[in-house]
Amino acid sequence: MNKNHFLLSSVRRNLKNILLVCGVFFLLGFLLMHPAESLVCAKAGMTLWLNTLIPTLLPFIILTGILTRIDNIQKILSPLESYFRVLLGVSSWGGYVFLLGMLCGYPLGAKLASDLYESDKISKKEAVYLSTFCNNPSPAFVITYLGKLCLKDVVPAYFILISLFSANLICMLFFRYAVYKNQILTSAQYTDTRNEKEVMSTVPAGNIVNTSIMNGFETITRLGGYILLFSILAGCIRYYQPFPAFYQNLLLGFTEITTGLSIISSSNLSVTARIFVSVSATASGGLCILAQTRSIFHCDLSLMPYIVSKCISAVLTSFILYCLLYYFL
Repeated sequence: MNKNHFLLSSVRRNLKNILLVCGVFFLLGFLLMHPAESLVCAKAGMTLWLNTLIPTLLPFIILTGILTRIDNIQKILSPLESYFRVLLGVSSWGGYVFLLGMLCGYPLGAKLASDLYESDKISKKEAVYLSTFCNNPSPAFVITYLGKLCLKDVVPAYFILISLFSANLICMLFFRYAVYKNQILTSAQYTDTRNEKEVMSTVPAGNIVNTSIMNGFETITRLGGYILLFSILAGCIRYYQPFPAFYQNLLLGFTEITTGLSIISSSNLSVTARIFVSVSATASGGLCILAQTRSIFHCDLSLMPYIVSKCISAVLTSFILYCLLYYFL
């Protein structure tokens, strides 16, 4: 059994390496053969990173890093812990991930879950469970970028938000009761019964701030690198046009959602198709968000539940939005 497991792991690792090498050579070929198009794509990706991701996400990464290191957030949320346990099946730290993940957008929910697991504040099972419903697009992104700029307010923004968060709620219930049998906290009870003699951290406040800032810039730089690569990949798809228009726009939307949504909004697709492709891509996060999540997720944590949850969420979000539009518009 161990030998078979080792062989299977070796095959998977070799397959991943082969795919990675093929992808690198493909992008290098595009950069060398089409430098002008590559430059436009790279500029678009870096503009998105500089003008949107850094000012909107970096402050949250730094500030949440500070709160995580000084443990004050648990004291603030401890009165709500019983509600988090009953409604979500998580600890007070898990409730913190839920709230910030819903408000701040991709990929902060996954990063917080990973950081809290790394610092032994939540269990491995709780961290993976949280990733299935706490890594979401922010309400600001949905209302302003998706609703107003891309869909031109043809769909009420609150319909999209209801669809997204309802789909996440269903995902949470599925993983909580069908997958984990409502036993997420059984391996995390040590978070409530830590050694009473444990003393508070004596790390100076200045060091905590400095560490959080440096970690924040490291994370945001890594995310910028993925946005750059996937922007170039999206440029390849637009240039070579390997599929019919509908499937090409679908692929672009699920590659990098920000540039993909902009392309879909100006495409020749029908209004209905643009709405549902855009909403599904936003709910899934796309390949770029998946790569970003993998890059910041602790190596001990499985990404498969997150991938499954995003596939479910993409389908459910479109279905719920269709029902809302059918019955209320």
